[in-house]
Amino acid sequence: MKNALTSLILALLLLAAPAPTDAASKAKEEAVASIDRQQSDLTQMSDQIWAFAETALREVQSASVLADYAEAQGFEVERGVAEMPTAFIATYGMGKPVIGIMGEYDALPGISQKAQPTQEARVEGGGGHGCGHNLFGTASLAAAVAIKELIAAGELDGTIRFYGTPAEEAIGGKLYMIRAGLFDDVDVALAWHPSDEISADTDSSQALADFVVEFRGKTAHAAADPWNGRSALDGIEVFTHAINLMREHVRPTARIHYVIADGGNVPNVVPDYAKLWCWVRDTEHNGVNDLLERARAIAQGAALATGTESTFTVQSGDYEMLPNFAGAKLVHDNFTWLGPLEFTEAEQAFAKEIQQVTEVEQVGLKGEIKPLDLEPGPPDGGSTDVADVSWNVPTIHLSVTTAAFEAPWHAWPVVAAGGTSIGHKGMNYAAKALAATMVDLYENPEARAAMKKEFEEKTRDFVYKPYIPEGPPPVPEEILEAQGE
Repeated sequence: MKNALTSLILALLLLAAPAPTDAASKAKEEAVASIDRQQSDLTQMSDQIWAFAETALREVQSASVLADYAEAQGFEVERGVAEMPTAFIATYGMGKPVIGIMGEYDALPGISQKAQPTQEARVEGGGGHGCGHNLFGTASLAAAVAIKELIAAGELDGTIRFYGTPAEEAIGGKLYMIRAGLFDDVDVALAWHPSDEISADTDSSQALADFVVEFRGKTAHAAADPWNGRSALDGIEVFTHAINLMREHVRPTARIHYVIADGGNVPNVVPDYAKLWCWVRDTEHNGVNDLLERARAIAQGAALATGTESTFTVQSGDYEMLPNFAGAKLVHDNFTWLGPLEFTEAEQAFAKEIQQVTEVEQVGLKGEIKPLDLEPGPPDGGSTDVADVSWNVPTIHLSVTTAAFEAPWHAWPVVAAGGTSIGHKGMNYAAKALAATMVDLYENPEARAAMKKEFEEKTRDFVYKPYIPEGPPPVPEEILEAQGE
């Protein structure tokens, strides 16, 4: 019944949205032409960020590349926002509407890879863009520049704002930016993500909570007088045993994964400190909240059972994505207008070699546009802090092919493709789709109104509470020290 009602509401909202025209507006054509003019700069920037491969809250050079480019294009740039040295905002124009577009640029640790279809680290032990964020930030900024040029020429009215958002792969930089009020005046926000398919996204993502459990006990010699010790590692072991028993009694949509970050130093000493790092996920944040409370109770019980003390700290987390179907329809119409993404034989061969090495079907790259899905099922997996923005601002999200179909994500194959023409081609296509969609939003108040109406229907009586602790974000000491010099 709920699904039927939701489908009816969405159908009515889409009917209320303005119908697309066969001919693109002059401004839309000019926005796409701007992306083409920027192509050389975009390739250079994305490749620089790809090579820097800086991890969460350490993206000093990567953020600078994008912020400097925005400044050179005439944006007013505010750096170090929300107490994060690698976060920034670039703004142009004045008045309403305020359209925000998000860009990410953090890499993942330990997956350095050369731009080739076989696994080989570029820098041993280094990071790599296994989620394509070198492309993400660059394409979003390119789209913002295209809109800035149209505002400067008097063809569009309003404000364009690019959000340089760090640490998506870790603490969720957008959560701190939301808390700082940086999205408060935004009418519509946009984001995209590198993918292995092209789609106007109507599916959600998984909600996530990131927490650590620490146990403190009493040390002793493991052979001479173990009875005098109270093992913090025992606390961890009781906790993990109970968590694994709990797996039978959670919803099928729940996910629980952890690592023991500190289990002691040597076997012959009873450890007085131990630490576990855990993520819990579900399709909705209410489900995550339930998992959190059960895990908190287990930590207390494990401490009681082992004569230790436990500390349970929620570090961060993400809500599930709140799709906006009216906005997705705009994107899909622009994908249709742009046409499919075409790859060369050499690019397809590169992708097929990756698929052969990673033992997935050798179908190459998918450049066709997926149909608009108005009845998506549960999310396949993965979480993003873009989702938190979507609960605060009507948000459009789209995906564009930048990697081999069904090759492992968060892994070397995506790093490899992101440093080649495959990634560049998807990045440019995404920038064009984003820019064209933003033109629709500026030119058509009814499109914005349809998105706002759907957003208000879905968030009625909702109060947003982010999964971050009080206080500043956990910026590494060396970054803070460098900023102070």
